[in-house]
Amino acid sequence: MSTNKRAMAAVNPLVETRDVVAMKNKTGNLYESITVIARRANQISVTMKEELHRKLDEFSSHSDNLEEIHENKEQIEISRIYERMANPALQAINEFNDDKIYHRKK
Repeated sequence: MSTNKRAMAAVNPLVETRDVVAMKNKTGNLYESITVIARRANQISVTMKEELHRKLDEFSSHSDNLEEIHENKEQIEISRIYERMANPALQAINEFNDDKIYHRKK
């Protein structure tokens, strides 16, 4: 697993209460902070989805035989790893609080 995936897996998957005032102080506006977090969460979500599909495509067969469809243990394990990862919104909040997100006003 790459360091980025390890960092994503290290995020607590449980929802916690957040200090809204601290979020507001980083950008000067709470709604702007939420927008920054939401955009980063969308980026993380798209990246994770592409990565998962790329890994699962290795196992897919491109034939039309329905009889050949069977469960693959490696495929199931890959899916479980992604299910255990924290929600992209939680990952984005963690990055925002750790000042790992660069944002600017236009």
